[in-house]
Amino acid sequence: MSKRSLRRRAAIWLAALCAGYLGLAYVAAPEFWTWRERGYRTQHFEMVTHTPQGIPGDPINVGLVGTEKEVVHAFAVAGWDTADAITLRTAIDIGESVLFSRPYPDAPMSRLLFEGRAQDLAFERPVGDSADQRHHVRFWQTNTVGDDGRPLWLGAASFD
Repeated sequence: MSKRSLRRRAAIWLAALCAGYLGLAYVAAPEFWTWRERGYRTQHFEMVTHTPQGIPGDPINVGLVGTEKEVVHAFAVAGWDTADAITLRTAIDIGESVLFSRPYPDAPMSRLLFEGRAQDLAFERPVGDSADQRHHVRFWQTNTVGDDGRPLWLGAASFD
């Protein structure tokens, strides 16, 4: 068997492996969770986030009272970065960060919904040299206000 034939076979297998992974990760797994969760939606108020497909995400595990400006300032002073929006460019950048162990302190976060709304604020703090390990927190502003009239923010903090 020639080297060219081996390379062609290896390329076909690699393409098939990538296609299989993409199919499982982005089609089969979300469909499974949607089917599984269909019968469990009896509560009107859950303290958990969901993906846009309705798959349970991170729990709501932190709350703050303050204006948006105060929350952003507090996280900036503590060394946290705001997350970039998800675009084709930032998706490529985060992939390069993970593959080549390059820092990307403002890497985008996936969108999670709480009570049907995407997060209002998102912060992250890198751990190590790439975006594959980081602390992150998403916040949703509620209609509830504290005694001083400042809004309550509910958040989901986690570690990747």
